[in-house]
Amino acid sequence: MSELSQTTRAGTHREAFIIDGKAVSQRVLQEVSEAASTLIAQGVRPGLAVVLVGEDPASQVYVKSKGKAAEGCGFHSVQHTLSRQTSEADILALVGRLNADPAIHGILVQLPLPPHVNATKVLESISPAKDVDGFHPINAGLLAIGDIGRALVPCTPAGSMLLIDEAIKALGLKLAGLDAVVVGRSNIVGKPMAQLLLGENCTVTIAHSRTRDLAAVVGGADILVAAVGRPEMIPGEWIKPGAIVIDVGINRIPGEGLDKNGKPKTRLVGDVAFEAAKARAGAITPVPGGVGPMTIAMLMKNTLTAAIRCAERTV
Repeated sequence: MSELSQTTRAGTHREAFIIDGKAVSQRVLQEVSEAASTLIAQGVRPGLAVVLVGEDPASQVYVKSKGKAAEGCGFHSVQHTLSRQTSEADILALVGRLNADPAIHGILVQLPLPPHVNATKVLESISPAKDVDGFHPINAGLLAIGDIGRALVPCTPAGSMLLIDEAIKALGLKLAGLDAVVVGRSNIVGKPMAQLLLGENCTVTIAHSRTRDLAAVVGGADILVAAVGRPEMIPGEWIKPGAIVIDVGINRIPGEGLDKNGKPKTRLVGDVAFEAAKARAGAITPVPGGVGPMTIAMLMKNTLTAAIRCAERTV
């Protein structure tokens, strides 16, 4: 019987501890800012370059947030905004220049890219040492073999691990030996999330759209990470009493009434039915305000890490 099950059976379960991603992300950003100040005093200012191709509104919002966070941490922040018609060759040439620029330690190409651009080719052209998104096959491979000390880990899974640590401390549990289920198998979240949990000695199951009896699989999870992008697809009754639930999904669905412009309101929900789940879970992330803020914070942390490693190589 797991430690979590013993706690639940002992009758100590209360309504879920709400994991505050905003507070944790602010703590990470403060730590990054302080470390960056030390590095700057030594003559190295962390530099982040973001490449935005096209006019996608959501991408523009994300890129603006990333630039603001970078400046808040004291980084050298550069944004390259290219038209949607920019050729793949020109994008690759820009990445090449950024790879060679000693003032840039992190390169992020905002997705999605236009259909005429091979996104895989562009992402793989980024130097692994500057791949602060953690998407390059070399970083994915280092994570897969457990060499996190040399990898740059994808931001959302890395942030999710910090939120799991927060819940573990709040519930008085030990992470090693817990049963973890990751619903979703993307290269961006699902697979790296599973690798990180495995590295912490959890017993890990990756579930997906072809999983037989998903309810039973989810119901066995001491730690559930939902990352499928389908609104409230995991009902509350599937959640194991006392489980830690990390909801990565951010889905916009119809709300009630009209906004000030007379358009139908919308609201954000996760992949888990929050209200029902929090009555059973030991700890749970809200949407919004859970995993979302962690992604940008961990991007800043990756950029700092890349700058520190660069400084160590040049000493």
